[in-house]
Amino acid sequence: MNFSPRQHAEPEINLISLVDVVLLLVVFFMVSSTFVEEGRLKVQLPEAGIEPLRPAVSDAIVVTVTARGAYRVNERDLINNSPDTLSAALVKLAGEHRRAPVTIRADAQASHQSVVTAMDVIGRLGFAQINIATLHEEGG
Repeated sequence: MNFSPRQHAEPEINLISLVDVVLLLVVFFMVSSTFVEEGRLKVQLPEAGIEPLRPAVSDAIVVTVTARGAYRVNERDLINNSPDTLSAALVKLAGEHRRAPVTIRADAQASHQSVVTAMDVIGRLGFAQINIATLHEEGG
């Protein structure tokens, strides 16, 4: 009888195939991920100065967004608050002349969605220069 203890082989884990799979997954996710696209609508952000700049072009268009979300084009009220109505008013006013600067004036209580809708309509019509009017607050 042989009562001597047997030599047990130490268990071995092969990690090479695991590393291969992980690297393959990393490459797959890098290739299949979507990249952030820059916005297609170029917006010139306003800077508050000492004196407000006066537009040099007399045919500037002003779109006003009221506190209730209603739109006004060059201080004329529109029939309703629909984006189609705003679009029709801008087309009627500007015609085919899309180089005219468009200034958006929004009430402080106006909803963000109303302002974004106005910007979207103006951008889809092809106006190249969109300005946002700011108010310079005294004191603080």
